[in-house]
Amino acid sequence: MTPRIAHALRMLSPHPWLAPPAGPARPRSAPPRRGAEAMRRTAVAATVAGLALPFAIAPAEAAHRPPRTGFETSEGARWTGEAEERSFLAAVDRGSDRVSVDRVGTTGQGRPLRLVRVGQERPGATTVLLICSQHGDEPAGREACLTTIRDLAFAQDRATRAFLARTTLLVLPTANPDGRAADTRGNADGVDVNRDHIALETAEARAVATVVRDERPQVIYDLHEYGATPPYYEKDLFALWPRNLNVDDGVHDVSRTLSERYVRPAATAGGYSNGHYGIWTDPATGEPVKQVAGDGQERILRNTSGLKHAVGLLIESRIDALSDAEKADQALNHRRRVHSQRIALGGLLTFTDEQRARLRTATALARLGGLADRGPVYLGGADNDPAEPAEIIADPPCGYRLDGAQYAAVRDELALHGVTARSEEGGVFVPLRQSARRLIPLLLDQRATYHLANGQARTVC
Repeated sequence: MTPRIAHALRMLSPHPWLAPPAGPARPRSAPPRRGAEAMRRTAVAATVAGLALPFAIAPAEAAHRPPRTGFETSEGARWTGEAEERSFLAAVDRGSDRVSVDRVGTTGQGRPLRLVRVGQERPGATTVLLICSQHGDEPAGREACLTTIRDLAFAQDRATRAFLARTTLLVLPTANPDGRAADTRGNADGVDVNRDHIALETAEARAVATVVRDERPQVIYDLHEYGATPPYYEKDLFALWPRNLNVDDGVHDVSRTLSERYVRPAATAGGYSNGHYGIWTDPATGEPVKQVAGDGQERILRNTSGLKHAVGLLIESRIDALSDAEKADQALNHRRRVHSQRIALGGLLTFTDEQRARLRTATALARLGGLADRGPVYLGGADNDPAEPAEIIADPPCGYRLDGAQYAAVRDELALHGVTARSEEGGVFVPLRQSARRLIPLLLDQRATYHLANGQARTVC
């Protein structure tokens, strides 16, 4: 990554107090690239750097100053409140014709689930979906999402306008409002929303599924935070792609590209340590010690995203204050967490611009792949953990039959997953020959860990 790119990524934070705390010297960047690639990266740098431009406002424009979050006005001393978020988004919506805010669900305690759209709907546009703070006690991603919405909404430079002409950014800034209000991981019922993307029992997960089905995003980027375990697990940021073995190879590979060539290098350029989520490493050698999370569970959004043919990435900032300075100043800890998330978001935007053609091709081919109705389906395993023989459906059935009562119990969930069924006497038949082919057995085969119904496999159709 060139020095210009690194500088542009740091410019995502227009306020001096959002700069990361002082520490060791930042790593040196590679020499600037030459030729066509250098020109492309310079253009992308201009796009990202342009996000800071709304804050260079002439005095005559002071009355139209873009709004600031509660986190910003407190200089990181506290997180943005629910009412502050509502007024902030309303002000952004009023002040920018690029933004619209819609309600896509209601939580158990009656709070709205808001979807923010930045950029106009245009044929051929690349759609990127940000899911922010599914866990209510992990607020840094939410703050990064809110300020990124504002920055894109008000930037006036040519590069940002060009970027938004080809990109639609969708944001659920608070994916778990009840949990955020209570500062709890789960929702109002204590359910972990990020373990509900198969069963879809919560209003929060159902809202996400609705957006994914209706908007068909090419990228789903999931912002979280984690608790450190020194000295094995204490990086500033962790990232991980979909590991589920049913994810299309092309989508899997592009997801890894997003992590390894864009988001993690952006973090490094910004001075943040980073690694692979869920893997403890030896602090002396950097070698893996053991895996503690980050498997191929289909019910986790990172994996569900891939199963629904979107390039997916989980990003986790470190909650814990490890330095003496952060232990003495909570606001400094908060600012580091939010700033690191914003730097990683810069990597996502650069990826979207540079890999647009590859991204759209991979997701389109994955959506068509199920129509071929070929290949095994995996009920377990991950890309770093081969499935056991009993976890492989080597010759999948052509579909599953559900009787009337079974279908009535899961009809809404199947529809939210984008699965189609055809009526037949006494029930329905769910064919595998459709876009959701590799997802369907995970929903309807009784051997699948999180299945919704015990469908009757049919081998002759």
